[in-house]
Amino acid sequence: MSEEEPDDSDERRRSTTTTSASAPPFSDQVIENVLETVLQFITSPRDRNACSLVCRLWNRTEALTRQHLSVGNLYSVNPTRAVTRFPNIQSLSLKGRPRFADFGLVPPGWGAGFTAWAKALVAVCAGSMKKLVLKRVTVSNSDLELIGRGLPSFGDLTLICCDGFGSPGLAALVENCKQLRVLDLIDCEIEDDNADDPTLVDWISKFPRTHNCLESLSFECIPYAINLDALESLIARSPNLCRLRVNSHITIGQLCRLLLRAPQLTHLGTGMFCTPGNENEEMEVKDVEAVFGSMKELIYLSGLRDIKPELLPTIYPVCGQLTTLNLSYTVISPEQLKPVIRHCHNLQIFWALDTIGDEGLKAVSTTCKDLRELRVFPQDPSEESEGFVSDLGLIYISEGCRKLRSILYFCQLMTNAALIAMSVNCPDLTVFRLCIMGRHRPDRSTGGPMDEGFGEIVKNCKRLRRLAVSGLLTDQAFGLFGKYGKTIRTLSIAFGGNSDLALKYLLEGCHNLQKLEIRDSPFGDAGLLAGIGHFYNMRFVWLNSCRLTARGCREVARRLPNMVVEVIEDPFMGVPSLDDDDPVEKLYMYRSLAGPRDDAPQFVKIL
Repeated sequence: MSEEEPDDSDERRRSTTTTSASAPPFSDQVIENVLETVLQFITSPRDRNACSLVCRLWNRTEALTRQHLSVGNLYSVNPTRAVTRFPNIQSLSLKGRPRFADFGLVPPGWGAGFTAWAKALVAVCAGSMKKLVLKRVTVSNSDLELIGRGLPSFGDLTLICCDGFGSPGLAALVENCKQLRVLDLIDCEIEDDNADDPTLVDWISKFPRTHNCLESLSFECIPYAINLDALESLIARSPNLCRLRVNSHITIGQLCRLLLRAPQLTHLGTGMFCTPGNENEEMEVKDVEAVFGSMKELIYLSGLRDIKPELLPTIYPVCGQLTTLNLSYTVISPEQLKPVIRHCHNLQIFWALDTIGDEGLKAVSTTCKDLRELRVFPQDPSEESEGFVSDLGLIYISEGCRKLRSILYFCQLMTNAALIAMSVNCPDLTVFRLCIMGRHRPDRSTGGPMDEGFGEIVKNCKRLRRLAVSGLLTDQAFGLFGKYGKTIRTLSIAFGGNSDLALKYLLEGCHNLQKLEIRDSPFGDAGLLAGIGHFYNMRFVWLNSCRLTARGCREVARRLPNMVVEVIEDPFMGVPSLDDDDPVEKLYMYRSLAGPRDDAPQFVKIL
């Protein structure tokens, strides 16, 4: 080719280069649209939090597209700031009082009111808000009315261990929420607690006559009888109802009336599971069995309060399909449990009182090979009680239920050998909570501390995230926790350790620790100050009846200005003086973007 002839390939390259140079880059709007689409498929809170840290664009887009917000401590952030950042959330999970409130260790009137959050949600998220899950929060009647009137799309409310409200608030909620699908009241304290209360409102009859979208209704904690006819009518016009849990005022005969209206139920919590002692009792038992035989979709059963032994066979028809059986309200002996549990081959979750004994647990281990969660509660929670289960029951479970992931076990007697067996046979445990009733209980076989057993649990269970320990424990056990407990996020300690060194081991070794709860342990100011470099990475720390002084607590508050440090005293003792050498009964520290709260009662001193 001569020099005069044009090179077509060079011409094409120049043309391509010119075009590429002149093409505009993708606009921010295009990138944001793509990012919004991608983020819709990311639901894990941890993953979304990571996305929000990439850059300002990602932070803004993630906030605008987030549909669910979970706040582990309602005092950790200002409610207006939270909902302004996430204006399009459809659901909110909110926790209030510390978990030790369940054991009566948080004085009444401590706080955790919902009003500020309710007002913020109505002001900012009225168009999108559909679901609320509140735990240990004080919810007033006016709060419920505000939700009902101010959130037009709202349809799902779950209250767990909440207080402050009664029938007037429930009536206002159900009357105004035209799309209410879920109303679950679980272990709540109701203000109007008897049928003679003049403020009592027949809230169940306030559901609109046209309301037919109910999917879940739980009112086990309501302490008075409700309008049965209104309840039956509501159930009859709710074809999508799949979960129903009634209170103890519903008799077995009334329950059968309701179940005939809702054979599609998947979850059932019964009321008083007994029949009147009359000549029709035998026929009534047969009728009950026939009703349960028609419940082909039932997979969850709870309640069964005051059950009579002759009624136990009535639930046999559904036992084979159950995945969850909750007998924590049922006083039942091993002999009564065995014929029931024999039918429960598909059980994955089992809760019971310790009256089932070690023999009852043996029956569970023989039949329930797919069990994933076990909780055994004490009938008598006092430290002096003898209890019905022991280390033997734990060994039975470990040998027969190898797929176990979570266990809560109250007992009086325990051995290191049982804990070692559990750690070897169930290495996939993520939750291990052992409550040995009584203080500093040793290994019942050797009389020595329980260090080895708990140490093996932490060492062998590589996925352990939550651990509760009790019994006679020395600093050596806490050294093992710090060495092997790298995945532990929640740790509860009762009557453990023998010096501040134990707390130092924990805080320096458990790098992922988020929640620390300690009661009746010999940890003082030195142990507390050993955690100065770790507290900012934790959600909260609770110490109850330890050896802290006001001086040590003030030092923590001075050195960690972004931690809220609350000293909680007996409300009947007046305003705490808090001289430097004064002992501190309860210390609650938590991370907060909002700073100290402004609703603390007089018995709470924020340092």
